[in-house]
Amino acid sequence: MDLNLAQIKEVLNLLTDEEKAEIDELITSDGRLWSPLPGPQLQAWNSEADITFYGGAAGGGKSDLVIGLALEKHRRSIVYRREGTELEGIFDRITELVGDRKGFNGQSKIWRFPERQIEFGSCPHAGDERKYQGRPHDLKAFDEITNFLESQFRFLLGWLRSVDPSVKQRVVCTGNPPTSDEGAWVKEFWGAWLDPLNPMFGKVEPGELLWYTTIEGKDQLCDGPDPILVDGEEVTPMSRTFIPAKVEDNPYLVETGYKSKLQALPEPLRSQMLNGDFTAGTEDHEYQVIPTAWIVAAMDRWKEREKKGEMMAIGADIARGGADDTVLMCRHEGNWFDWPDRIPGSQTPDGPSCAASIIKRRRDMAPINIDAIGVGCSPVDFLKENKAQINPIDARKTTKGVDKVAGVGFANLKTELVWRFREGLDPQNPDPWYLPPDQKLRSELTMFRFKMTSRGYAIETKDDIKKRLGHSPDTAEAALYAAVETPKDGWRDKYRTETSGGSEQWDPYDQHKNNFVSSEWDPYK
Repeated sequence: MDLNLAQIKEVLNLLTDEEKAEIDELITSDGRLWSPLPGPQLQAWNSEADITFYGGAAGGGKSDLVIGLALEKHRRSIVYRREGTELEGIFDRITELVGDRKGFNGQSKIWRFPERQIEFGSCPHAGDERKYQGRPHDLKAFDEITNFLESQFRFLLGWLRSVDPSVKQRVVCTGNPPTSDEGAWVKEFWGAWLDPLNPMFGKVEPGELLWYTTIEGKDQLCDGPDPILVDGEEVTPMSRTFIPAKVEDNPYLVETGYKSKLQALPEPLRSQMLNGDFTAGTEDHEYQVIPTAWIVAAMDRWKEREKKGEMMAIGADIARGGADDTVLMCRHEGNWFDWPDRIPGSQTPDGPSCAASIIKRRRDMAPINIDAIGVGCSPVDFLKENKAQINPIDARKTTKGVDKVAGVGFANLKTELVWRFREGLDPQNPDPWYLPPDQKLRSELTMFRFKMTSRGYAIETKDDIKKRLGHSPDTAEAALYAAVETPKDGWRDKYRTETSGGSEQWDPYDQHKNNFVSSEWDPYK
């Protein structure tokens, strides 16, 4: 007779501790050190996905799944935790299952068995993932994936391979919903299951496979597992899935009263840990400049516009080559921000290409507020030569501005830009702002943290944020620049007078053709 999970739980409630131990012995009598529980854990055990995320609520047997896979199904595994000290619990659990620590080398953190090997790794700092470059494993397991940087995770995916074709190569991630926006990238990576903003959300079941490939740093949904051509090269998509688990799926923990402890947690932690709710709020850092709730409110009131209205400014954060994106954001009348344009750095390798990307997006003679430090200098010069209205922003400059509430000054212009953005999103602002519901924009805007200095508020440097975030906050930077109020310089009226005698038939979309010094350079070609 087959029993479902509810019936198994009912039977277990009637057993003594001795009888439960006897059942454990029977389960492992086939020589297995570990067997999955029926339900979601078994579904994750058998999943054919290349990348599986198993988790949600606390107590669903997430770490145990990772340990079981490494002990029973794979030949060469590596188990990652963000901090090395967090691996001790895994060491203890394996010791409990195998009976001793024979074969374990604490210095190299490798556990060798007759037919398999388990390595253990950690990446506490951005860049630590490079220690594991070139070391292949047929199982890569990330325990508590929301603690990792996205850049670390994606880098380590590159070394998933096996010399034994009979062994399934897979990535298994476990974790609870992120408690801060630093782990919010997980909701985007598995957006079809976790992110209400994703167009596939609600259309796929837990455990269902979707196939993706990465093109110029962006994930693209594919029709299936068949190879596709990308720039003439054949690329094989990788499949992903998400399988939720709750404490109710683990009858052993249910018996200990663990659920009542989760029920006693304060919100939003209770919803996250008890129900695995990825939509529950995250806790703001005590020195976070822009409250998450203000960002969410601005995104909730945003609606797509059929007519976007006059473009008031373009914010441009420049990347020339490399892994970062050039990001453009446009602000229209009514403080309505359009979706960000992310252009791979490989497509903007020099000043002219950056300038061309900006001009293509520009409308209504909108001022261009652009990062003028480092790689931003070349497109600034090029745009100036071609008579576009430029507002070069050097975030390092001093400023005499003060915040509107306490009259506190700012250590530099960058701090003031972030603070002005905060003030714009303030619920008390009578002229509300509208931000597109972009997951990356949301997570990056929450990354700005401040400290007090002798000169007033000071936010972290871009490099410091990049270390925490794992990538440059390009989208947030472009939004800061787009928010800068830069009066238009009157070229609209001058152009009308010179080209059409002031006629109202003037077409703003034709504005660029006479604005270039060189007639040979046309960004529309």
